[in-house]
Amino acid sequence: MDGRLTRGSLLKLGGLAAAALGTDAFKSGWFADGSAIASDTVTCVLTPEQTEGPYYIANEKVRRNITEGRPGTPLTLRLAVVNASTCKPIKGAAVDIWHCDAAGTYSGFGAGRASRTFMRGIQRTNAEGIATFKTVYPGWYSGRTVHIHVKVHVRGNVVHTGQLYFPDAVTDAAYRRAPYSNRPNRNVRNASDSVYRNGGKRSLLRVRRSGSGYVGTIKMGVHRS
Repeated sequence: MDGRLTRGSLLKLGGLAAAALGTDAFKSGWFADGSAIASDTVTCVLTPEQTEGPYYIANEKVRRNITEGRPGTPLTLRLAVVNASTCKPIKGAAVDIWHCDAAGTYSGFGAGRASRTFMRGIQRTNAEGIATFKTVYPGWYSGRTVHIHVKVHVRGNVVHTGQLYFPDAVTDAAYRRAPYSNRPNRNVRNASDSVYRNGGKRSLLRVRRSGSGYVGTIKMGVHRS
């Protein structure tokens, strides 16, 4: 059920500081079968903090599907939150994401100002530490590579602000299809993005095809102190 994530509900969430797993964990195929590998085979490293950017809107809806019917290639995000020391899943973290639509527009700003909600939402992690979102593959806008913004909230506090990225080769394939093909020649790729260069490689989603769309996964470690 959709609803607003109030400060009171955030206060009930456990304390944490955000982090993410290194690439070795992804190579092991943590999400290959939808489950976690043994924690003693995983190394957790802190995720780099990155800029919030100008398009954040507080108090998003608590919901899984954030598309509001806007067009684009389906994208399922499975964002895991685990204990950075043990790599065991953390239940009840609030994961907040926002990104532009397929046309490169953010809700609440510019051409998207008539709505303050599309491509925005919050999910709490389940018993496996996973927050799942249904969205579309983000579009692009001048000056930035393709990305999704993420915050982790705990007890009324923002404990992590970051951005999630896509492999350029996957984006190239996704953009050959409508509606993305209506806007060819994106002008910034990961390596030339000023934000990505400051730790973005460690915030790179693992993306695979799934039917007519994609599934993007990443595991974020947290400290309880």
